[in-house]
Amino acid sequence: MSTPSPTRLRAEVWIVLGLSLGQSAVYAVLSLVIKLTDGGLRESTATLNATRADRQWLDLTLQLLSIGFGVLPVLLALYLLAGRPIGFDRTRPRHDLLVGTGLAAVIGIPGLGLYFAGRALGVTAEIVPAPDTVYLWTVGILVLAALQNGLLEEVVMVGYLQTRLRQLGWGPWPAIVLSSLIRGTYHLYQGFGQALGNVVMGLVFGWWFERTGRVMPLVVAHTLLDVVAFVGYLALADQIGLR
Repeated sequence: MSTPSPTRLRAEVWIVLGLSLGQSAVYAVLSLVIKLTDGGLRESTATLNATRADRQWLDLTLQLLSIGFGVLPVLLALYLLAGRPIGFDRTRPRHDLLVGTGLAAVIGIPGLGLYFAGRALGVTAEIVPAPDTVYLWTVGILVLAALQNGLLEEVVMVGYLQTRLRQLGWGPWPAIVLSSLIRGTYHLYQGFGQALGNVVMGLVFGWWFERTGRVMPLVVAHTLLDVVAFVGYLALADQIGLR
């Protein structure tokens, strides 16, 4: 398959980002401005998986639609990268699971400390990872939401974006840094602390992808991190007085 011209590649990158995480970054910046001008981050809340409707069947439908449409940019990125492997496959399941679990631990444990430090310093919003209204299927939806996040952020922001930037002549570290900064930007709605933590996560994940050429362990790691955060909050929030 012939490589598109640099002009077409640049246009393609802008379109993919505009339809996915680049769009999220713009809204996250606006959300941060609203929080800063409306009482500050210490008093603000960032709800990640809010209830979407009062009626149970409608809430489930909207949740599933949101997850389904959220995966479409992943399919677009994979389609556009056809013929350029990024390690998004099932050829090394045990390796990917073990590496992904290790990366999740490396990122997750310090990340939890960074969150509480950010809350104490007033630079991080209170994050509510699970909805107030809980149904029999809520845990399943939270797991699917975690998987969607892992697919979207790692396939698009790491596998796709870094591959395209390298094709455009960028060096490995400039590509990693740009990807990481965008990752941090679309988390700004959670506050400066979480944005910084996600920049660090992006640097680690981007370096791993450049070193190994495999994005699947990153999807595993991100999914595990979100499953623990979402389902763990749901299980422990009442016991420890978080809601």
